[in-house]
Amino acid sequence: MTTVDQVAPLDPAAAAPASVAPSVLLDPVSSAPMPVASRLIGAIAVGLALLCAAATFVVLAGLTPIAPVHEVVVKLLLADLAAGLLLLAIIGREVWMVVRARRRGYAASRLHVQIVGLFAVIAAVPTVLVAVVASTTLDRGLDRFFSTRTRAMIEQSLIVADAYVSEHAQAIRGEIMAMAFDLGRAKPMFDSDRERFQKFYTAQATARGLSAAMIIHADGSTVARADVTMDKAIVLPSAKLLGQITETEPQVALIPEGDHVAAAIKLHGYDDMYLYVARVLDPRVVAQLRATQESAGEYANLEARRLGIQIAFALMFAVIALIVLLSSAWIGLDFANRLVAPIRRLIGAANVVSTGNLHVRVPIRRSEGDLAQLGETFNNMTQELQTQHDDIVRARDLIDSRRRFTEAVLAGASAGVIGVNADGRITILNRSAERLIARPEREALGQPLTEVAPELAEIFDAARNGNQRLVQRQVTVSRNGQERNFSVRVTSEQAAQSEHGYVITIDDVTELVIAQRSAAWADIARRIAHEIKNPLTPIQLSAERLRRKYGKVIVDDPAVFEQCTTTIVRQVDDIKRMVDEFSRFARMPKAVIAGEDVADTVRQVVFLMRVGHPDIDFEVDLAAESMPARFDRRLISQALTNIVKNATEAIGAVPVAELGRGRIAVSAQRDGKDIVIDVIDNGVGLPKENRARLLEPYVTTRDKGTGLGLAIVGRILEEHGGHIELRDASEKIPGARGAWMQLRFTAEAIETPAAPAEPQRATV
Repeated sequence: MTTVDQVAPLDPAAAAPASVAPSVLLDPVSSAPMPVASRLIGAIAVGLALLCAAATFVVLAGLTPIAPVHEVVVKLLLADLAAGLLLLAIIGREVWMVVRARRRGYAASRLHVQIVGLFAVIAAVPTVLVAVVASTTLDRGLDRFFSTRTRAMIEQSLIVADAYVSEHAQAIRGEIMAMAFDLGRAKPMFDSDRERFQKFYTAQATARGLSAAMIIHADGSTVARADVTMDKAIVLPSAKLLGQITETEPQVALIPEGDHVAAAIKLHGYDDMYLYVARVLDPRVVAQLRATQESAGEYANLEARRLGIQIAFALMFAVIALIVLLSSAWIGLDFANRLVAPIRRLIGAANVVSTGNLHVRVPIRRSEGDLAQLGETFNNMTQELQTQHDDIVRARDLIDSRRRFTEAVLAGASAGVIGVNADGRITILNRSAERLIARPEREALGQPLTEVAPELAEIFDAARNGNQRLVQRQVTVSRNGQERNFSVRVTSEQAAQSEHGYVITIDDVTELVIAQRSAAWADIARRIAHEIKNPLTPIQLSAERLRRKYGKVIVDDPAVFEQCTTTIVRQVDDIKRMVDEFSRFARMPKAVIAGEDVADTVRQVVFLMRVGHPDIDFEVDLAAESMPARFDRRLISQALTNIVKNATEAIGAVPVAELGRGRIAVSAQRDGKDIVIDVIDNGVGLPKENRARLLEPYVTTRDKGTGLGLAIVGRILEEHGGHIELRDASEKIPGARGAWMQLRFTAEAIETPAAPAEPQRATV
């Protein structure tokens, strides 16, 4: 099975012959939906791009343990960009192939471009809309998040938290200053009775509701501790911080780790010692305070990074939208290729079928669904068309064979055949008919028969208007100054009236009619010669005897007697000569072919006629001094003598006032295997009517002529395989008067030992 590798846009190819096997049509551009490797790479690229987009979304949305820090975001965006570029390259290659197919004019390329464009629009519009809506929503959400009201709420929360802390700080400040004053007065007790001081110190802490009270040295060592319970660990101030505390101004601080408020003051009178007290706060309040501070800090951080967040989310939406768009475009391209591929194959196959090639077949892929069924239907259609086409071709070949046979028969037939339709116009004309009606086929076809051959109109009308299927008549046709006798038969076709036609066959029976007439006249001549010649001799002898015996005896009117007997003898001699001509015509001797000289024969005949007619100018034009050939010299001399004699008689029939000087021109030349002798005179010429009948016996235009001269000439030339043509001198010499007699006969040339380098024309 052959394969068509490429379908030209509309380069019509020749129709495949009947013996060619069916061809599977394949288009070089996307004839299959996509190559397997290309589709696999595209699918991997789409999956990778979508995975990168999903990872970017979940990371930036905070749905994973991975913090969306700057480095992570940059890496994700770079991964998205790389996947997008890979997908863009794959889509660009597919688009380039589609554009190339469109420029080269491949089948269904315009439909392919339209479908790809449609899918691109369908994929782009929703993606762009989603990206715009998402960006707008993000901007609106950020605007609300960073609005004045939100900022005021957070600030108020911080103020409330600060007020709570400040309240506890002021309370513990007052407590520590009062306690420091009391401890200052109890300095002697501290120095003398530590146990009593301890009780006093614990009572002071308990009375004031402190969670912890301690006297610490500047180096951070504990000197005394009140016996109060505190679950939280106490965070002592550093030595550096203690160095900054004075006796008049305590330092108060919130300890977030211990959920308590602490204060420290330097004791008066104590040797570089400090009072450090702490009071535990409500854990829930501390937790809320801590959350409020964190939220405020985060809010401030977000507000400072607002532009970066907007840019990051915008990039995320753009990248995700681009990836989704490119993925949709690739899916659309793949779908368009799958959809267009069978349509393209069908269009390409239809283009091939339009050129006459019915052997093309569309490959069927069951995965294409209804389009595969369409391709199968197309293949069934082309198969059926191919079968019908082959049947038609076989029928045509048979008809052509019969037509060629008929044309060969018609071309080789000697009879002319003319086909005429119901409108009387010629449809068929064989070579013989062209020759007989003297009209070429290109001029006769399609023309009315009455215009091409008006002589056949009468018999054609009789056949068309009559009820007989065959009508036959003999018709006389004049062509080129010659009259020919045709036997015409008109046969009607056996067909419907709308297709009714006629076949006209023409046989040239001129020679047959002449031969029949010549045979009949020859038989009559023999009978006349036999019946008349027998009594002529006794009549002549009796008249001569009467003249000798009684010529001197008769006295009364002897002149009359002499005149009568002389007339009898003379008329008998004339009758004898006529009978001799009859005899010669009836018993024409068979030609004796021998080697002779045509030029010498012509010169001898002209010489004798010049001697007998000195008042006529004779001109002889010979193609060569010697023209050796094989012919019967006596018969050709007799034929030429008769023609020249008729010319002299035609000149004599011209009135003297019109004649001037009589002139006869005789020329001889070779035409292939034939010898052509032309005799032109300036006599009275030949009649226009019934000119062809002058060659028949006993047909003459002279009063005293027997009508056998031209008949004898015709028979002599027929014996030599030739003929005589009767024409007007004006055909040879424009404006001339007289006749032009052309004798043509076959005479084989004889090679002479030495021939002149150039033929010389001899004129006598």
